Amino acid sequence: MPVESLAYQSGFNNQFSSEVLPGALPSGRNSPQQAPYGLYAEQLSGTAFTVPRSEARRTWLYRIKPSANHPAFQRLERQIRGRDTGPVTPNRLRWDPQPIPAEATDFLDGLLTVAATADAEQASGISVHLYCANASMQRVFFNADGEWLIVPQQGRLRLATELGLLDIEPQEIAVIPRGMKFRVELLDSSARGYICENHGAALRLPDLGPIGSNGLANPRDFLVPLAHYEERDEPVQLVQKFLGELWACELDHSPLDVVAWHGNHVPYKYDLRLFNTLGTVSYDHPDPSIFTVLTSPSDTQGMANVDFVIFPPRWMVAESTFRPPWFHRNLMNEFMGLIHGAYDAKAEGFAPGGASLHNCMSAHGPDNASTVQAIAAELKPQKIDHTMAFMFETGRVLRPSRYALECPQLQRDYDACWSGMAKTFHRN
Repeated sequence: MPVESLAYQSGFNNQFSSEVLPGALPSGRNSPQQAPYGLYAEQLSGTAFTVPRSEARRTWLYRIKPSANHPAFQRLERQIRGRDTGPVTPNRLRWDPQPIPAEATDFLDGLLTVAATADAEQASGISVHLYCANASMQRVFFNADGEWLIVPQQGRLRLATELGLLDIEPQEIAVIPRGMKFRVELLDSSARGYICENHGAALRLPDLGPIGSNGLANPRDFLVPLAHYEERDEPVQLVQKFLGELWACELDHSPLDVVAWHGNHVPYKYDLRLFNTLGTVSYDHPDPSIFTVLTSPSDTQGMANVDFVIFPPRWMVAESTFRPPWFHRNLMNEFMGLIHGAYDAKAEGFAPGGASLHNCMSAHGPDNASTVQAIAAELKPQKIDHTMAFMFETGRVLRPSRYALECPQLQRDYDACWSGMAKTFHRN
């Protein structure tokens, strides 16, 4: 059923509900003997049934046909590029942007796996993908392996999900929960971006601790779609990602046929430009954890399975301080991307759509040109503007794919950006 415009509900990890037809949501019963309008009741569970109530993620769907109404899945001949893990390397890596394909390529065919913390059957960790597309999907997809955090870099997307429609553009993000069916439609001629596939605990807002009750990403700025359904009795291919492989079956109807729903296992979007950035107003350099938008906790307290961190426009006012990110070696593993503009720690070579990977204890920091400039800078208030970079930071080592290590976009001279560091030590 078409709608005139998109509509959203506000909040984060609340219990939401929405219906297209009045009374389509059953009153007081999740699974009545007969749901209103002759719909089928179905529950989508994103967590085990017996997790603590605060951790439970599930949604009740009231749909025209149940998801069980499908034939056997068959493995697709065309799989995601980069599925094979490459050889172990401790080296710092950086890539130029992937080119937009010349032939018609939808979102699924345009996927490339860059790195992963383990094989696809992992119950924790992450996989990192890039996407490049120039055609809308005609098929529908769901991922059995984890939830997807989608970060557009170029081109607007419409995500037609079981629960409704989400439109996102560069500097916005969307999270599609595990198992949710959706189709990616292009609202521009081409699209490119990044995906963090989270295999662990569901993403949530970080605790604020001493920061208090306000700051960083505010819950009310996260948007959830209103119900929207398709009643199409025509052939549709349904593709699923299962243990890293793509499998498909043919349906005789659109699986995006949910007329009403309620729960908290839902897709959502967030505008990164609404992030309430915090920073020092005296001296020294806070840890980048103050830029965390979403986090997935691990079994180790304080160490994230993955943090999604951004580096947005902000004022720099610290006195007597080297203002770019300091030189560091880190227990965590950092995959960085650039949505637009320039990153303040790199003078050149890190382009929008590009990426870098610095794994555990890999020494890195600002390049030589940025370092020289920062040491000599007049420390007056400075606005870092017209930029948006981000980081997927995980406690587990990210293994680059064989494709990522062999592709022409890999910058094989990346180490050279630090090679000109002058010796400035003096005794007096």
